Amino acid sequence: MNAFEVPRRIRFSDCDPAGIVFYPQYFVMFNGLMEDWVDGPLGIGFADLVSRRRIGLPTVRLEADFRAVSRFGDDVVLSLQVERLGGKSLTLALQCRAAGSGELRMAMRQVVVTTSLETHAAIDVPADLREAIARHAD
Repeated sequence: MNAFEVPRRIRFSDCDPAGIVFYPQYFVMFNGLMEDWVDGPLGIGFADLVSRRRIGLPTVRLEADFRAVSRFGDDVVLSLQVERLGGKSLTLALQCRAAGSGELRMAMRQVVVTTSLETHAAIDVPADLREAIARHAD
């Protein structure tokens, strides 16, 4: 499947007193990337999915590798690629790379489950979301 990529500048608010990205901020950045992916190329609308349709995409598994530091002011590229589309879950491969050199700064593997925000139980990946992912797989 093709990767969805977004350029981003590392902000002061992303960093700790040492001037490098404070590791949980990567999780915030990648959540924003997932929202941009659902809003943009998938055309589903993340706010609509959560607020109106009451479907959540909570994380149930997370693996992270921190390879190199990102500093305040660095330009990076965040990428998201679907590794697996299951019946009720998605496995995502996420990366942060230095813009230009492509140096891997951070890589993450994340499993999200589609849930009903009314019952908090896992539900099948909605048909329109599944079709949108399949359309953008090539």
